[in-house]
Amino acid sequence: MGGIRVGLAVASGAGRARKMRLLPLVAATYFMVSGGPYGLEDIIGMAGYGGALLLLLIVPLFWSLPTALMVGELASAMPQEGGFYQWVKRAMGPFWGFQEAWLSLAASVFDMAIYPTTFVLYLSHVAPSLTVGHRGLLLKLGIVAVSAVWNLRGAVSVGVGSERMMAVSLAPFVVLIGVAVWGAARHGVAFGPGGPPPERDIAGALLVTLWNYMGWDNASTIAQEVEDPQRNYPRAMFTSALAVMCVYTLPLAAVWMAGIPAARFSTGAWVDAAMMLGGSGLAVAVVLAGSLDGLGTFNALTLSLTRLPYAMAEDGLLPKVLAKRWSNGVPWVSVLACSVGWALALSFTFERLISIDLVLYGGALVLEFVALVVLRVREPGLVRPFRVPGGLLAASVIGLGPAALIGFALWAARGERVAGLPALGFAALVAAAGPVVYLAVRRGTPSPRT
Repeated sequence: MGGIRVGLAVASGAGRARKMRLLPLVAATYFMVSGGPYGLEDIIGMAGYGGALLLLLIVPLFWSLPTALMVGELASAMPQEGGFYQWVKRAMGPFWGFQEAWLSLAASVFDMAIYPTTFVLYLSHVAPSLTVGHRGLLLKLGIVAVSAVWNLRGAVSVGVGSERMMAVSLAPFVVLIGVAVWGAARHGVAFGPGGPPPERDIAGALLVTLWNYMGWDNASTIAQEVEDPQRNYPRAMFTSALAVMCVYTLPLAAVWMAGIPAARFSTGAWVDAAMMLGGSGLAVAVVLAGSLDGLGTFNALTLSLTRLPYAMAEDGLLPKVLAKRWSNGVPWVSVLACSVGWALALSFTFERLISIDLVLYGGALVLEFVALVVLRVREPGLVRPFRVPGGLLAASVIGLGPAALIGFALWAARGERVAGLPALGFAALVAAAGPVVYLAVRRGTPSPRT
């Protein structure tokens, strides 16, 4: 991306920046949602192979598909910087738009810490000395820093990088699947003990499955940096959804077929599976791919989430300094501010991060489904290059599946504790702070743009 000159410029200069095409958008969306099979190990360990495969095939029908349909309609109808924040604001006004962004950014504080944490967990399988104590923290901070610098180069750079990292990070799993199939062809299929362990945790497995399939709306926030967004967003949603499902189910079926017991799986166990099937070379490749996965996901989400403070600053809901952009369209102050915030949350544990993340993200997602219905009623004449088929009734009903799963996540998180508080209570306090912060920023400032 040497052709893009990075320097200070007025926001109008962003319109001259190169825009992301379909394939980079698909790759960026893939990383915003998934990034690969990493993270599935806990589902296998908690639910067994059969239960995990069932969850990975059924959950998308009630969670991913409705969200992809909703995003396809709203992103193609309103391709604006800030994405879902703009949808909710247009449907229900600045207050609810602010709450949408607040919940999403609050969730990101916990979600973004997961990927550097997962990277360190994987690396510890082959190089534990590099991840002990402060070294592990430095590695996590390194991922935050690299992603910030990469994002300062622009959306196109992130998109093209996502394409390349997607291909490289999946290569070891293609080999792993091939080795498993070859072994089955030579020696017969030897399904490992696929049932859940005695202390099975189906509820926990469902929570991790939901987390692995969430984030389809994230790609919407960069709409002004995407080429032909009305056409490319619906295509990117469904292409990415198919890719994610294949990336999840095929490696799982391969290790089951190879005879590896489900009870051996926990976070980082893909390294052990690769060692058993292909030796140390494949195990090292999986670790390196895991590092690319963590970087790719963190990098793509940095691209998405930093557009929220920018859009809010443009509307007068956050300090104007966050609206500063370079000539390549990057809101550089927002990138740096968000990166600092995410770095401060790196000490949370993986399980606590998922429960809090799901609760906060779920609240934001419900508001998006409400916006879909409200806009159908209030603005029936809005040009919608893609629309959820089935009329107003279908647009109203598709949100029920995600809402029910979010309700389950609330119930399942009741036993988790953070900072001495129940995780659900902690998340509720974070959410409740949104209206307070909104009133504070509105006091003494002009009315936000609608």
